[in-house]
Amino acid sequence: MSEPAQQDERPALPPLVVPRGVVPFHLPRHPVRGRLVRLGPIAQLLLTRASRPRAVTALLGEALALTAALATALKFAGSFSLHAQGDGPVRMLLADCTDTGALRGTLEADEKRLAALLAATPSPGAAALLGAGRLAFTVDQGPDAERHQGLVALEGGTLAEMASHYFATSEQLPVWLRLTCAPTQAGWRASALILERIAATTEPEAAAEGWRTATTLAATATEAELLDDALTPEALLWRLFGAEGVAVTADRPLASGCRCSRRRLASILESFSTAELDDMTVDGEVVMHCHFCAIDFRFPRAALRGNG
Repeated sequence: MSEPAQQDERPALPPLVVPRGVVPFHLPRHPVRGRLVRLGPIAQLLLTRASRPRAVTALLGEALALTAALATALKFAGSFSLHAQGDGPVRMLLADCTDTGALRGTLEADEKRLAALLAATPSPGAAALLGAGRLAFTVDQGPDAERHQGLVALEGGTLAEMASHYFATSEQLPVWLRLTCAPTQAGWRASALILERIAATTEPEAAAEGWRTATTLAATATEAELLDDALTPEALLWRLFGAEGVAVTADRPLASGCRCSRRRLASILESFSTAELDDMTVDGEVVMHCHFCAIDFRFPRAALRGNG
């Protein structure tokens, strides 16, 4: 059940920070850098605020891990978002991460179509859930800066393949990506492992072979290893790349974070007409629901003037 929010600002949510949510690394012998993202208990907190089928929850968890991986590779002030829209049972998938590592995510689904899909295919992938549509990555640095957005058609069976298609077509960057999200004994966990090929000082053939070696080794990572809180990032990266040499750089924290507020929602409501506000009123109140943090903000109708 959503918790009421009637004070000046949003109610306090349990503070949760994973100090080493993102661990950047590089392979000194090869033209390769990467990031290991592990949401840890943040995944359990964000993914269980609403009740969803397992396949849908896993898709949202992968989106959160991917967004964290991409956001922390950029130098910006604001938010980085992933936004997928399709004609499948999951109509919209959204995750964003601020420059400080605050994560949030949500999705919209057609419950009847989703139930029919799950009845026919108990574990559908991203392609079946999202259908045909588009994937957008956006950097938003506020109203005083131009938004930067990359857009591509949804192509691939998994969210990782869809993101890889974006990089291949829009950014023309060699990127290898692995996403995973699943329930564990400790609760839901989500992870991303991403490799990027960078400019090399070696001969082209040697650089290409180094990239092949790195991606082959990265592919040996198991879901259990990626989601295991007890396995340190260094231990996992050493297991994967130790024979080639791997160096870890400054890690980044991740946190659960939603930017909704009573004041912001009140300003939105004031833009509605008197008639619209009357239509939205139930038992003398207008309720605004935040789909990110699953909190209801209740506004007495008498306190809302409306716009005309």
